[in-house]
Amino acid sequence: MFHALADPGRRAMLERLSRGPASVSQLAEPLDMTMSAVVQHLAVLEDSGLVTSRKAGRVRTCQMQPGALGKAEAWIAQQRLEWEQRLDRLADYLAETKDD
Repeated sequence: MFHALADPGRRAMLERLSRGPASVSQLAEPLDMTMSAVVQHLAVLEDSGLVTSRKAGRVRTCQMQPGALGKAEAWIAQQRLEWEQRLDRLADYLAETKDD
């Protein structure tokens, strides 16, 4: 998932999809890349579980998966908690040794 989020083009696509479903052409329109590159980026987003798509005739419509970012948010929250605890212990240690 973090690999999928690492690319600014994919983040732009997700930003657009956060407002509602869009066709591949609509996603490609503001981006400075070929349609082939857009399709490859969408494949990465789909593989990560962030986006799903369906095809109706010749139009492929993509939408963001509800709650898909929850896994990343949970991991980040856990990392934040662990580092806050470590830094609190360091602050306590430094306060104790300052008096020595």
